[in-house]
Amino acid sequence: MKYGVFLPSARNGFTISEAAPLYDPTFEHNLETTLEAEKQGFDFALSMMKWKGFGGSTGYWDSCLETFTLVAAMAARTSKIQLIPSTTLLTTHPAVCARLIATINDIAPGRCGLNIVTGWNHIEYESMGIWPGPDYYERRYEYASEYIEIVKRLWTESDVSHEGEFFKLNAANVNPKPSQMPTIVSAGQSPKGLDFTVSNADYSFVMTGLDNLIDYSANMRERSSAIGRDVGTLALYAVITGRTDAEAQRLAEQVVAKADKTAIGNIIGSAALDTNKGGSSEHLRAALSLPVEQGNMAFMSFPLLHGTHETIASKINDIVAQTGVPGIMLSWLDFVPGIREFGEKIAPKVKY
Repeated sequence: MKYGVFLPSARNGFTISEAAPLYDPTFEHNLETTLEAEKQGFDFALSMMKWKGFGGSTGYWDSCLETFTLVAAMAARTSKIQLIPSTTLLTTHPAVCARLIATINDIAPGRCGLNIVTGWNHIEYESMGIWPGPDYYERRYEYASEYIEIVKRLWTESDVSHEGEFFKLNAANVNPKPSQMPTIVSAGQSPKGLDFTVSNADYSFVMTGLDNLIDYSANMRERSSAIGRDVGTLALYAVITGRTDAEAQRLAEQVVAKADKTAIGNIIGSAALDTNKGGSSEHLRAALSLPVEQGNMAFMSFPLLHGTHETIASKINDIVAQTGVPGIMLSWLDFVPGIREFGEKIAPKVKY
């Protein structure tokens, strides 16, 4: 069973509510979070990237640490945990991305992966004048496929020449190369995103309720096996504990009751322009009215594991038994004590 932490590299982490701690991201907080995760035996830490936030009373994601810089700094201060920065494809040429990952893998050999972010929030890219236009919504996975093909070739070939629809390279190279092929993850949930992940990634991380997760993980196994690949599903959850199940439920209800409706409205408004059927934007819009167990928007649409230590461990056991997922990625309202509590009090009760 793999455990990962979705790092609080943007303002307020992944809780859009005045009932949660409000903070700007710092290197020290992210390092402390990662070191605690490493101490507790977590397998990986993933850093997101957002170029423009969503405002509101909480200033949600209005501050964000640059992902490659953050991970490179933490690579030098950690020893075991895998570190996964996120490349926002429109901002980073694939040759630059390939060299950044190769460099971090020199700092921490074999410990740097890559998260592929195709980008649905046009506002953050328009703010930099690099949004290609509305056609990108439908074509972004074609763009991503060409992008990751180039990245992988640069990690394995001496000189790479390429003339495609989106990129042209003339004897480009990346040295030194990673000592092993970096792990690729992607969060594409639409049919096109799923096709991309099956063909190009090692893991798909997905935020959805249990019923959908059962179908999604089975579909992922079947489709990847059909083309001779083994792509795992990493389920994404938020965690709230309490001395009793009722106490944890009350804490969750407080987060929803004090949700930052302005920031959530800004997220939904941007997502509504995405025409890619079945993708993250549709998921976010649907999350407005979902119960917390299925992914309410107050928790950035992450399904919530809530209850006592025993209850949460039992829920994880049920999730793995019913879906066969090889791992989960987690977030908390307060990361460092949350990770410590999970590692010491919950993980030992999980039987997988």
